Amino acid sequence: METVPAKTILQNVKYGDQWFGSDYNMNLYRGCCHGCIYCDSRSDCYRIADFDTVRMKKDALLILERELMYKPRKGVVGIGAMSDSYNPFEKQLCLTRHALELLDRYGFGVSLETKSTLVIRDIDLFQRISKHASCIVKMTITTPDDALSRIIEPHVSLSSQRFSAIRELSAAGIFTGVLLHPVLPYLCDDEEDIRKMVELSAQAGAKFIHSSFSVTLRQNQRTYYYDKLGEHFPGLKERYEQVY
Repeated sequence: METVPAKTILQNVKYGDQWFGSDYNMNLYRGCCHGCIYCDSRSDCYRIADFDTVRMKKDALLILERELMYKPRKGVVGIGAMSDSYNPFEKQLCLTRHALELLDRYGFGVSLETKSTLVIRDIDLFQRISKHASCIVKMTITTPDDALSRIIEPHVSLSSQRFSAIRELSAAGIFTGVLLHPVLPYLCDDEEDIRKMVELSAQAGAKFIHSSFSVTLRQNQRTYYYDKLGEHFPGLKERYEQVY
């Protein structure tokens, strides 16, 4: 896998108390191959070239351990904000798993978000971290409809599979919930869809649903999103343009 240089892995979070209590943010990979048509991380403001290509940060674990050793205070590390740490390459590389081992070893907590069922592989580590620090796993699910999920999130686990993963995590005692982000206008925002999301989340044992009833349409992201809407939902792009 291609690597990119990294001077640091942990970044301080200025408004972590507003996002599940994170003190630090960590991205072990750059880019994402999930193919979600609405992804805000495609936006030009983040300056990630060739976003659909996943790259590993060079010496990420060595840098992370050094930073954990010398941080003046323990805290909760947010994972997965810009790049899902459970991409397909993670199954062999185990970069995220080894990072969780380091967080456990040095007494840090974790606040992780993902769309992948691979997360259940690391239940044992979440349980270990939970014994000494805050540990929360957030599963992003945007629609209860598997067919629609396959269109708007083409390369990730189906919604039904993600609900099953929540069930396993919850049964293992992990504080787990749903990120209903984003709620896509004209696609996932009718009352029936929202009610079904709530029902399925409760049945799976989710402890919360955190939602944002909107979608960002920044430079570059907007073009990509509109192009994909045109491919799969003729006429919907025009409805968006009338409003946005």
